[in-house]
Amino acid sequence: MDAHSSRSRARRLLLPLTAAVCAIALAGGCSGTSPAAPAPEASASGTAQGAVQRAPDDLENAYQAVINDVLPSVVQIDASEGLGSGIVYDDKGHIVTNAHVVGDEKTFKVSVATGEAVLDASLVSSYPEQDLAVVKLDEVPDGLRAAKFGDAEKVEVGQIVMAMGSPLGLSSSVTQGIVSALGRTVSESRAGGGTGATIANMVQTSAAINPGNSGGALVNLDSQVIGIPTLAATDPQMGDSAAPGIGFAIPVSMVKTVADQIIKGGKVTDSGRAALNITGRTVVDDDYRPAGVALVSVERGGAAADAVLRIGDTITKIGDTTVTTITSLSEALAGDKPGQKVTVTYTRDGDSRTAEVTLGEI
Repeated sequence: MDAHSSRSRARRLLLPLTAAVCAIALAGGCSGTSPAAPAPEASASGTAQGAVQRAPDDLENAYQAVINDVLPSVVQIDASEGLGSGIVYDDKGHIVTNAHVVGDEKTFKVSVATGEAVLDASLVSSYPEQDLAVVKLDEVPDGLRAAKFGDAEKVEVGQIVMAMGSPLGLSSSVTQGIVSALGRTVSESRAGGGTGATIANMVQTSAAINPGNSGGALVNLDSQVIGIPTLAATDPQMGDSAAPGIGFAIPVSMVKTVADQIIKGGKVTDSGRAALNITGRTVVDDDYRPAGVALVSVERGGAAADAVLRIGDTITKIGDTTVTTITSLSEALAGDKPGQKVTVTYTRDGDSRTAEVTLGEI
């Protein structure tokens, strides 16, 4: 398959965000008026010059070592609706990827990123609420190498990372950047096959993430997977074109939590994610602006029902966070845990009320 045809089939899932414009003041100037730093003095043995040369060499060697370690564990997943990536999770042939990569399909063609034979795989289970899924190779080839997974608690802003996968169908591709931020709560679009999930604690990275990278590996310089690249930001002010250097990966802690449950029991039984146990819809005010979430159904015995919320109530706040849409409601709950108590502000028959709700679980 050539690059053009691969590109046309690669699944596109980009997150619309509003870009902020920042002015950056640099110390010194670009006109050459600031004094130049003195050049290092080389000793007779050339130590200073050697030190300058070795640092880039060491970093380059580290990159190459990580690529050699991890890339054989990164696969390309060919679903009939598009291409994505995945990570070999164990030596039994389980592969973890994004739910939006597998979509509604049950069988797939899988090839390792280093270009070996195409293998058949079947879906074990998909968990769209966290945009994760596990597929399993029908036959496990000799020498299949599982990736090493890191510790989410040790991920820090500024760490050098690499994204590995099959962007635009170009297998065995690697991009490099840093961890830009931690703890981001991000909501996916449903456009282009997205799940619409709201995901907490995402890792933001400057490593380029393009269509087809979804489900691949975000790795540190210890050759450990610290996340699964899932979303790349777009700028609505520029026609939804990609916002360079703003990508998001699902943290390794959630990846392992979901994958372990699917592999063990075939489904996720303990999501660890809070819920009101309701179905709602966004309502608008007299100016047609989003103004809250009206309850369409309330699960019997669920969190909202136990707090005596009922159909027709409109939620406007969770704690101090204003709720205007279904997405903002999901985002307000994303950082909370089942069993946690929150104050829900809602309107009923035109009156504003509050209720203390013990959160349930998705």
